Amino acid sequence: DEWFRTLLHWADNVRDIGVRANADTPDDARTARMFEAEGIGLCRTEHMFFDEDRLTVMREMIFANTAKDRKVALDRLLPMQRADFIALFDIMAGLPVCIRLFDPPLHEFLPQDREGLRELAEALDRPLSEVTRRVEALSEFNPMLGMRGVRLGITVPEIYDMQARAIFEATVEASRRGAAVVPEVMIPLVSAKREVELVKTRIDAVAAAVKTEQKADFDYRLGVMVETPRAALRAGEIAQHAAFLSFGTNDLTQMTYGLSRDDAGRFMGAYVQQGVYAEDPFHVLDSDGVGELLLIGSERGREVRPEVTISVCGEHGGNPESIAFCRRAGFDYVSCSPFRVPVARLAAAHFALLEPRQDSERI
Repeated sequence: DEWFRTLLHWADNVRDIGVRANADTPDDARTARMFEAEGIGLCRTEHMFFDEDRLTVMREMIFANTAKDRKVALDRLLPMQRADFIALFDIMAGLPVCIRLFDPPLHEFLPQDREGLRELAEALDRPLSEVTRRVEALSEFNPMLGMRGVRLGITVPEIYDMQARAIFEATVEASRRGAAVVPEVMIPLVSAKREVELVKTRIDAVAAAVKTEQKADFDYRLGVMVETPRAALRAGEIAQHAAFLSFGTNDLTQMTYGLSRDDAGRFMGAYVQQGVYAEDPFHVLDSDGVGELLLIGSERGREVRPEVTISVCGEHGGNPESIAFCRRAGFDYVSCSPFRVPVARLAAAHFALLEPRQDSERI
């Protein structure tokens, strides 16, 4: 609707915080462009591996017995991942694209029932007993707090090496045929500066290799997804190696409350009704608790690196009350699902008119 589009453009002229979209696929990116998001604030690369043809190769990588065998599987995934990124870069036409490196535990790519295990054994041409043992070995008591994110990237570094190569080769290809691309590479589940140092060393080495091979130059930004309380508290030292800090408020809320988002529905209604929580903290940012960590993290990060970009990604990024908190805190942008982008743009303008801020203002 032309009138609605005009209203959104008026809102854009007023608001003082950016609005990006979370987009994992080319279709998501096209939707983001349709709603005039200012870039992609979160691309979850693991979602690209669940297509049937890729899932088989992913499972071959998981079951590889040696680093050499693992590399063979990852070499097959490389062109698929590169094509995904080229498509995203082409669609976004020079707008920023923030790509989160592989995050979930490996067991999410493996079947758990007997029939699925049997089919996997046949596909891999391995004994059912061996497949069952390997799947059981990868199981964890609390996988969301276990071997995932940067922990996986450090212990199985070939995965991040492959993804970095795919990102940088796609950067060269997309830049040659369209607008210049400056990818943003985000490290998930960080809790210590040394994790960033280890991953950054490898990412920089891959970038240098691609520049030499392609006889091309390009820029990129390396940053951190702040989703553990410790990362927020140690944001000052982490920011030494990060061009941006993006607060993943879904996981940060879980870890701050000690509460599983998947299980919270069993009692959340009663808790809100009886006034334990004013709102469901997974829908509206908890400004008193989780918000305090956001303030601490952003302030400590900017003390060390004043130019560091600060943002929130996750569904809180599309919630008006949460947007109000982020803009008062001086965040640079929020990122939400593509279909919530218009609401976020309007909400940001509403709060800018209601409560104008100075550039130096913080909560």
